[in-house]
Amino acid sequence: MFESGNHFARRLVRLACALVLVVTAPSWGQNTPNVSLEISETLFSVLTAINTCGYDQELGVSEPLRATIRSAVAKAVSNTDGASAVVTPMCLFYRQHQTPEPAHDLSHYVSLALYLEGPPVFKLKVKESELPPDANAVAGIVPLLQAFYDKVGLHAIWEQHQKRYTELTEVYHDPLSKMTFDTEIYLKIPSAGYLGRQFTVYLDAMGAPSQTNARNYASDYYVVISPTAATAIKLQQIRHTYLHYLLDPLALKNGDTFKRLEPLLGSVKNAPMDEAFKSNISLLVTECLVRAVEERLTKMPDAERAKALDEADKDGYVLTRYFYDALGKFDKDPSGMRNAYADLVGNIEVSKEIKRAAQIQFAAEAAPELLHLNGPQTGNLLLKAERRLAAGDPETAQKLAQQALDGQEEDSGHAWFIMAVVATGNRDIDGARKDFEQALQTAREPKVIAWSHIYLGRIFDLKEDRMAAVDQYRAALSAAGGNLPEAKIAAERGIEQPYEPPVAKQPE
Repeated sequence: MFESGNHFARRLVRLACALVLVVTAPSWGQNTPNVSLEISETLFSVLTAINTCGYDQELGVSEPLRATIRSAVAKAVSNTDGASAVVTPMCLFYRQHQTPEPAHDLSHYVSLALYLEGPPVFKLKVKESELPPDANAVAGIVPLLQAFYDKVGLHAIWEQHQKRYTELTEVYHDPLSKMTFDTEIYLKIPSAGYLGRQFTVYLDAMGAPSQTNARNYASDYYVVISPTAATAIKLQQIRHTYLHYLLDPLALKNGDTFKRLEPLLGSVKNAPMDEAFKSNISLLVTECLVRAVEERLTKMPDAERAKALDEADKDGYVLTRYFYDALGKFDKDPSGMRNAYADLVGNIEVSKEIKRAAQIQFAAEAAPELLHLNGPQTGNLLLKAERRLAAGDPETAQKLAQQALDGQEEDSGHAWFIMAVVATGNRDIDGARKDFEQALQTAREPKVIAWSHIYLGRIFDLKEDRMAAVDQYRAALSAAGGNLPEAKIAAERGIEQPYEPPVAKQPE
């Protein structure tokens, strides 16, 4: 039985509203924050490979699982005919690409692992030329890793110890949930952004426990941690990256307000912090705000707090003290950070802060910033489009995505996906469907493929074509695999029952 044209039109309007809500819907007030805590066979494989080749940093204080896995791999290599023929060239590559700092060795391979699809192929998610510089430097190990994985039966070793990996993540689950929820409550800001935005914490036993590797690639944020023998939880490092996840989009959205603050950069040119903060006022402001919020959230004696603010000054983060003081008023204000942000930045007295900075004796060196902001070497248009979309500027995002399509040099599937997201925001359902279908024709990223199928499934459900909808959800489930838990949950829910958008509340 066919529905009336008016009824069908109303359903399409509801779908448009629903898609807008899903793209921007907050998780405010929920006890389940928008954070994914994961283990990854890909990360395990990459880090196990370098352990096999002599990466021993902090082995003595690592979780015992690391030594157990190393022994299992060594035994497999010893008992497998021809194993040395694949291990030798892999380890030669590793030694030839070692850096003077062992921490950099781990950092490079973590970056590479985040850009690899799952075993046994370990296919790059992007073109090699689009990898971040640190990952690109060691990308040559991928074919050697493939041979090593197959020859020594690394998958069987992974399966043998996967239960222990899961147990280690369970130690982090409740503290992580509390930390992220408390952070959102303090900022009065939800964690959810737009479609597909991710914050993922990976736990892997094969790295140095003292090192936390955090990455920001376009709209996605990652933290990679390794447990100690005592399983100490690194919530402070994770919270630092999570604050960037929440606050970075606000800096992008309010970008026009930073121009007047640029004279401050001259005051910190001799500071020991990373050079990126000395040349980009937006990065400096955001980092200072993040550190100020951390000080507000951390309970400590007044003397220790004063010392921490002094150290921030000496490292070059000269606005941390201003933000710390200004947040005292914010604490008492019911308005959330999204509303307060413009005033927090707008009330900075540049001449006063320059004068204060001139009196600071900068330290000789500073601890490196935790979060690596380096993204792909190319793909700049889509990177900017993602960021403009996150900042609530769909018009600019659409223009940048169209430029990427016109130039034919970037991932057209990703570009069409951005166009489709913008179309949903404009309630152009037919346009969204066409753009999602275009995205699927050329998309390489699993995230783009999975979410395109999910939203096509929801469109078909609203058109009451259940068979076509289920086909899309099944395709999404296949694309999501084990690396996209949010997409997997959405696809499974779509298979179980037809999608129904929430009914918008009518004004009283």
